[in-house]
Amino acid sequence: MTLFRKSIEPRCAYCQRGSSLNELQVACLKKGVVPAGGHCSAFAYDPFKRVPPRPAVFDPGRLKDEDFSL
Repeated sequence: MTLFRKSIEPRCAYCQRGSSLNELQVACLKKGVVPAGGHCSAFAYDPFKRVPPRPAVFDPGRLKDEDFSL
């Protein structure tokens, strides 16, 4: 059973070998201080470090009658 997508885009921000220093930098065990958006061949996905995007907010005030017609 697969709980996560197999095609996770590698990023140092959610690698098992890295520790976040701030939003832009990660301390990597292999490469030292690297950008959070970078990656290397030693990438190992850690699902607990990845923060999913926030869900869209429903705003009924922006809807019009044309949105409900065919």
